[in-house]
Amino acid sequence: MTVELTDTELKDIELNHRERATLAAAAAGRAQISCSCEPDLFVDGLSCCDQGAVRRLLRLGLLEPASAGAHGDRVPAVLTAAGMVALNEQGAIVAA
Repeated sequence: MTVELTDTELKDIELNHRERATLAAAAAGRAQISCSCEPDLFVDGLSCCDQGAVRRLLRLGLLEPASAGAHGDRVPAVLTAAGMVALNEQGAIVAA
């Protein structure tokens, strides 16, 4: 279930360091998401350490699968328009 947020509500969302890093990884094309009712995120092929944060980003509508897939498949994870705004509002984490 995705939440539709207004611009004002988006500005009120507090993202922690891991959530910003997760969004930055997806924006850089380094993230994949599993197709399931409780999706898991993989960054650079490794399982993300905070799946709770990933699921929060999905529920808030900041992150989503790029396409549909069969149950268990991994597809690219992408930012939604709201995710791009949230990342830009709170500052991207630049990975080395």
